[in-house]
Amino acid sequence: MNALRGALRRAGFFVAAAALAAGAAVALAPKQPAESATSSGWVESWAAAPVKPTRVAVNKAYTGFDDETVRNIVFTSVGGSEIRIRLSNLFGTRPLDIGQASVGEVASQGSLTGRAFPVKFNGSSSVMVAPGQEVVSDPVPMPVAPLEDIAVSVYVPDRTGPVTYHTFGQQDNYIAPGNHITDITDSGYPTRTTFWYFLDGVDVLGADKRAGVVVAFGDSITDGVGSAAGLNDRWPNFLARRLDAAYGEEAPGVIDEGIGGNRVLNNSACFGQSAVQRFSRDVLDQPGVRAVIVLEGINDIGYSGDPDVGCEAPGTDVSAAQIIGGYKTMIAAAHEHGIKIFGCTLTPFESSWFWSVAGQAKWQAVNRWIRTSGAFDGVFDFARVLGDPNDPNYLNPAYDSGDGLHPNDAGYSAMADVIHLNRLR
Repeated sequence: MNALRGALRRAGFFVAAAALAAGAAVALAPKQPAESATSSGWVESWAAAPVKPTRVAVNKAYTGFDDETVRNIVFTSVGGSEIRIRLSNLFGTRPLDIGQASVGEVASQGSLTGRAFPVKFNGSSSVMVAPGQEVVSDPVPMPVAPLEDIAVSVYVPDRTGPVTYHTFGQQDNYIAPGNHITDITDSGYPTRTTFWYFLDGVDVLGADKRAGVVVAFGDSITDGVGSAAGLNDRWPNFLARRLDAAYGEEAPGVIDEGIGGNRVLNNSACFGQSAVQRFSRDVLDQPGVRAVIVLEGINDIGYSGDPDVGCEAPGTDVSAAQIIGGYKTMIAAAHEHGIKIFGCTLTPFESSWFWSVAGQAKWQAVNRWIRTSGAFDGVFDFARVLGDPNDPNYLNPAYDSGDGLHPNDAGYSAMADVIHLNRLR
């Protein structure tokens, strides 16, 4: 485990390893067998891509919960007159017993401004979620503003076994022994965590459903690794702020489906199903999606097969052509569903731990194709905006979080600024 932690630190949480053979022709996985989250008038305001717990990186998701409450803090992109939540047991190995749940507006940290609104499921305070499934709550009559933190508290009365979660949230969340879903303050929550547990989506009613939802789909750069925790300074958050300022109540929602370490073509025990495999679940199946912005591929290029990572065996080198083949698969799937898909150039990484001469050549080939192929409905050139003016193969020092790979808060803001808002509407 010490070797694993060291490798993760070196990688800046942006490492992946292979379990599937890579290839240009990749079939999309079938849709998640879950209760539909789509109904008239509902728009998704927040989401986090679910990840499977693993014994390689042991944490609370792997060891599970027992008579405990998790208070997840999430940042809305659009508001509405009512709210509902989606709880996932996609990667659970046994039925997940949800004893109670609540939602509330955050005052600061894990404390609420007022009452915690109870959440029900088909009229009941509790619900059992089968393995491989998710459940959508009943509407809760709590008004939600755009760009605000809300708390989703989930109490599990019995031993859960491994649970579905999301890594690298860049957000403090809270764990308490016993049932604390109605607590106004966070004093009963002694444990802090940066992971989101159980929760994979928040929908609102009353937002402009014509504007729909934009999905930010990618890896740890989309997940916001390198940004300051708790400030909601991921580039999708900055994009949501720009859209809200420009269009107000007619702004589309923005959801973040990034997974740290994720790759286009290969699964990882530590860092999720490949982009191609999870595209149906994390993009096509999301309620109200109109457009998707894809930033993914740097892990496919940079993975070195470092055995210290401990995820899987090394040896999954892929070509630029294979990565491009993965993009083509996602483009075809998006267009089949009437969804616009925008590509983003891969950001500079020459001073990062997993740069190589061969990797640099792939980076250049992939970015050339993204810029010139015309296959995407549009291109946002993140590489140009983040590149060092003196050498565009490196991150601009003003935008570097310190590892030569992940932007800082200013870098994420600059990324959002180059997105053409009118194309998303």
